[in-house]
Amino acid sequence: MKNSTTKKNNQYRFATQAIRTQAERTQHKEHAVPLFLTSSFMFDDAEDARATFAGEKPDRNIYSRFDNPNAQELTDKLCLLEGMEDGHVMASGMAAVFASLAPFLKQGDHLISSRSVFGNTHRIITEILPSWGVEYTYVDIHKPAEWEAAIRPNTKMIYTETPSNPALDFVDLEWLGKLGKKHNILTNVDNCFATPYLQQPAKYGIDLVVHSATKFIDGQGRVLGGAVLGRKELISKVFSFSKRTGPAISPFNAWVLSKSLETLAVRMERHCENALAVAKYLEDHPAVEWVKYPHLPSHPQYQLAKKMLLLGGGIVTFQIKGGLDAGRVFLDSLNMFSITANLGDTRSIATHPASTTHSKLSEAQRQEVGITAGLIRLSIGLEHIDDIIADLEQAL
Repeated sequence: MKNSTTKKNNQYRFATQAIRTQAERTQHKEHAVPLFLTSSFMFDDAEDARATFAGEKPDRNIYSRFDNPNAQELTDKLCLLEGMEDGHVMASGMAAVFASLAPFLKQGDHLISSRSVFGNTHRIITEILPSWGVEYTYVDIHKPAEWEAAIRPNTKMIYTETPSNPALDFVDLEWLGKLGKKHNILTNVDNCFATPYLQQPAKYGIDLVVHSATKFIDGQGRVLGGAVLGRKELISKVFSFSKRTGPAISPFNAWVLSKSLETLAVRMERHCENALAVAKYLEDHPAVEWVKYPHLPSHPQYQLAKKMLLLGGGIVTFQIKGGLDAGRVFLDSLNMFSITANLGDTRSIATHPASTTHSKLSEAQRQEVGITAGLIRLSIGLEHIDDIIADLEQAL
């Protein structure tokens, strides 16, 4: 992609990069990048077609299932913000998770994963991959010694979410990057909760980064999208897998997500400011048993969270006194908060993970990753903080 501002765009700071990285303008010299709503692309002649299909040209515009100028712009922007060499965007976050695993694992291989992962990721690891003959071992996110002990001769990848959903647990990415290099094992990090603004795993030598762009990257609950980022030789496998299996992102969604990145920094600052205020408020409330927020000193991994995250993020979890029944009353009493399974929206959201996003896990599995029956996950939005706290207050 040709940049619209300068070839030295990578010298700009994050917010400027997110705004000024843009696909090459057309002959119309438009200020905002247009939508490329087309299923296929034309070639100048037979030789141009041959060279493009042969991969001899940097332009991959053949068919929008493969790539599209809007998808390319989103990819290039995410790569720049994450500090990764290459990437591929696709239809959803789960498509990205799957595409970050499937091309690298075959029958007889072994995967190590932290136990604290999103519910659908758990089902890919424990149901789909084993049906292909891929073995897996879950390890405790808080016990690094377990991770190295779990490595086998056939271990090909270590996968983790950090911060995890919804427990907000952390892995030291510096340690993980070194572990992967020591044993020549790919490291794969879901960076959805942090976004590239708060955390860049590439700084620590992580090989692959996954995003559900549906969340904070979109930021307004409008469209689905996902991304896998990494070194060129790794992304070539992701691209080949996706080209053949078809999880293509629509040009419109890619266009929306690219525009959304322009406000990611300012939005995340407000999300984090509001979330910290909510966490402090809840920690002092008599109806609350405990609160978990990365940049709250009471977080069990507070020092690590400060090391990993620029700011504390937009997610707060807490346990209401009275357990499941009290949690249901609380949710039903909210006036302004939305009750939905999404997160990362301008609008504040309340979710009960045990009965929704992680309902397919057994009770024992939920307990292992800290998802209690009364746990509430709050995605703190951009409303005025006084209105957010007032709604929590009346519901509590």
